[in-house]
Amino acid sequence: MALESDVFGDAADNLSTPFTLSTPLLAAIRKDDSPDLSEVRRILQDHLKIPDTPLKTRRLVVKVCDIVTRRAARLAAAGIVGILKKLGRDGSGIASSGRTRGQLRRTVVAIEGGLYEGYPEFREYLDEALVEILGEEVARTVTLEVTVDGSGAGAALLAAVHSSNRQQGSI
Repeated sequence: MALESDVFGDAADNLSTPFTLSTPLLAAIRKDDSPDLSEVRRILQDHLKIPDTPLKTRRLVVKVCDIVTRRAARLAAAGIVGILKKLGRDGSGIASSGRTRGQLRRTVVAIEGGLYEGYPEFREYLDEALVEILGEEVARTVTLEVTVDGSGAGAALLAAVHSSNRQQGSI
């Protein structure tokens, strides 16, 4: 967008570097409710080296950050729903293993805390997307829980399941 529209002039090259705009910066941009979007101006100047942005441009930046956040949350929700579908807990009635689903069961999904806790709009958009995809009744059975050491706990869980399956002769 910056390169095609020339909205940032020569400073647009700074936006071509991957990961220049981090999640905490997106959250700070989204959180700025000052009339002149002074925090957005500061972030653009200090972190992206884009000086002297008019208010109209700062408003556009806020909208684009919101669109990116909404899309990221929807993609995350789609991944969660894919796993729920595989487990037969998406409300469709049949798990991918062919087993029929009984009554809806509560499902807890562990989420790494940084993004989910530190960016309330992401959390809101993720919850909205789950309701939209699953429907209200099924979405109510899905609980998103923040985990402190998600990767470590996940690795330990996989090792335990693998060990259990080996002992039972499933592998």
